[in-house]
Amino acid sequence: METKTTTAALVDPEAREFLRRADPVLARIIDARPDFRPRAWTQDLPALDAFSTLIFQVIGQQLSVRATRTILGRLEQVFGGRLPTPAEMLAADPAAVRSSGMSTRKAATLRAVAQGFVDGRLSDEGLSAMSDDDVVAALTSIPGIGPWTAHGFLLVALDRPDVFLTGDLALRRAAERAYDFDHLPTDDEMLQLADRWRPYRSLAVSYLFASEFA
Repeated sequence: METKTTTAALVDPEAREFLRRADPVLARIIDARPDFRPRAWTQDLPALDAFSTLIFQVIGQQLSVRATRTILGRLEQVFGGRLPTPAEMLAADPAAVRSSGMSTRKAATLRAVAQGFVDGRLSDEGLSAMSDDDVVAALTSIPGIGPWTAHGFLLVALDRPDVFLTGDLALRRAAERAYDFDHLPTDDEMLQLADRWRPYRSLAVSYLFASEFA
């Protein structure tokens, strides 16, 4: 399973038109980006399988994308210019892993994730075959992985179409600006807003992120 491609695909026209009809605010964001490629940002990352996507997601907890990519690059240097396999992560000196800039807690979480792949509880094929809810349940059973990380995995590794990043601060800020909230919207307000985007919440999230970082 890899998410990196040579040329990121354009938006699915059916999904785009559904969102345009469902939400006039989102329609304006969509119309301003006729050539939008939702997954173009992944081209700046190394090729990601399930385990390396979880490395990316765990490192990115509470960090900016820029800081995450910096630590990811340092971790590649620790492992000879590429991200480690699960077995390599388990065999590595924890101090060397932490030298990339990640916290002790995140390093421990990644070791627990690696153990799951090594002992067979997790696999690319197994996760791909699961429903969204089952993926979230499997991942959040690991200490240090919460819903944000699991939902991010659904988006990045599995490219699932109807994922919403509950609690994501950058997404809430994007919604605050786009929808003229006079406050940072609460999780409940975000969930209510996102309900109109089903079954294409993933694409709506991508457009909102694009509007925030344009």
